[in-house]
Amino acid sequence: MATYDLEEQEQIDELKTWWKMHGNLVTAAVMAAAIIVLAWQGWNWWQRNQSAQASVLYSSAQLAVQQQDAKRTRELAGELIDKYSSTTYAGLAALLSAKAQAEGGDTKSAQQQLAWAVDNAKDDSVRDLARLRLATLLLDDKAYDEALKRLATDPAPSLAPRFNELRGDVLVAQGKNAEGKAAYEVALAKLDAVAKDGGEARTRAAYRELLQGKLDSLGAGK
Repeated sequence: MATYDLEEQEQIDELKTWWKMHGNLVTAAVMAAAIIVLAWQGWNWWQRNQSAQASVLYSSAQLAVQQQDAKRTRELAGELIDKYSSTTYAGLAALLSAKAQAEGGDTKSAQQQLAWAVDNAKDDSVRDLARLRLATLLLDDKAYDEALKRLATDPAPSLAPRFNELRGDVLVAQGKNAEGKAAYEVALAKLDAVAKDGGEARTRAAYRELLQGKLDSLGAGK
């Protein structure tokens, strides 16, 4: 049987006393930490599983678009929104379906799906693109004030030229040519700012020419 000197025995006694006082708390803390780890792992697995299933549905929606089946596209997008709204694919599917509905003449359904994406899409760039497309449809419907509301918040820099161009289009449609001119000028400035970061030069040049043409039509040529 092992023997201990006096100092070792005192340390053992202190440890036993400490464990009697705090053992339950330590055990509870360890169990809580284990539960948190397991819960986190379970959540990650659930998220991966959700994303995988949503990916399959989104691929089916893309195929439906290629087949020009707007009804099937809308159904698949609806399923993604209902079951997998926490994934990025739901917002992308809403954009995809809205485009198919608009091209099929069902602009109301397109607006509804874009509005959902604006409010619920997980990715900022998807929300910005949804706002832009929704404002375009609202302009076509002559819902000018609502279109301007959708364009009021600044988007990511890459979409800033298009937002300001569309803002200019809405203002000109309202007969507010001076304000429309100012919006086009901002669009040009934003385009030049984006151009400094690189990109396809020919496409930028063509778009710049388009914006300049809109300015020129208002008697604001440079």
